Amino acid sequence: MRRFRISALIVLFGILLPALGCQAQISNADEQIAGAVLAAPEDMREGARVLGYDDAGTLVTLREGTNDLTCLADTPGDDRFHVACYHNSLEPYMARGRELRAEGITGQESFNVRHQEAEAGTLEMPSAPAAVYNLGGPLDSFDPETAQVGLYALYIPYATKATTGLPEQPVTPGAPWIMRAGTPSAHIMISPPQN
Repeated sequence: MRRFRISALIVLFGILLPALGCQAQISNADEQIAGAVLAAPEDMREGARVLGYDDAGTLVTLREGTNDLTCLADTPGDDRFHVACYHNSLEPYMARGRELRAEGITGQESFNVRHQEAEAGTLEMPSAPAAVYNLGGPLDSFDPETAQVGLYALYIPYATKATTGLPEQPVTPGAPWIMRAGTPSAHIMISPPQN
């Protein structure tokens, strides 16, 4: 009987410990807000709306905004730090992407669904250019004091090489180019050279 109890405890710990260990540590709201707004231009940080995670890992509004920018806190549980801020006119597009990801629809399939919905008029896209700022890097070497925004994007739905004069591939480091040209999620990419 004692051998059975020990075996049962070993099995129980074998199931519970990995489950407990894989739960991501979620930072408090103030830390998430401070990290999220690092991607925004300094003069827009204080007024940005911030989305982050509650103790259950659910995406929630951590702070309401007073300007036209929304920032996303780092997703807990992976080995990278990544935050992003975007113009509020992109919220329907970004929110739909989060919904699709929750359904297991990612990558090109997610773009295809959103493009079809935008073309059908069921997904609202910006009517004017809308900025996105991304900042990130490996957790083990990320330093918020020296971090630089690693990617800027300017969404211009249906923009093309012909309408912008920009190439559809990067030409030199830091030079703008247009990605997903001619689609609802067409955007100008700018990746500043990193120090």
